[in-house]
Amino acid sequence: MHIQLNGEPYPLDAELTAADLIERLGLAGRRVAVEINEEIVPRSQLATTRLSQGDQVEVVHAIGGG
Repeated sequence: MHIQLNGEPYPLDAELTAADLIERLGLAGRRVAVEINEEIVPRSQLATTRLSQGDQVEVVHAIGGG
């Protein structure tokens, strides 16, 4: 299965949830925003939102600075 992750093709070897993807990307525990097919996914729904073939996923994480 393939999705588009931040505009780039991204292969998945298994069906994942949005939370699984965040973990795989090494962003678990960080402040992130996830959008799937132009819809923002609330943090409370990441663990139950399944990714499907061809989904367009945008993941943005906050970076501190000054």
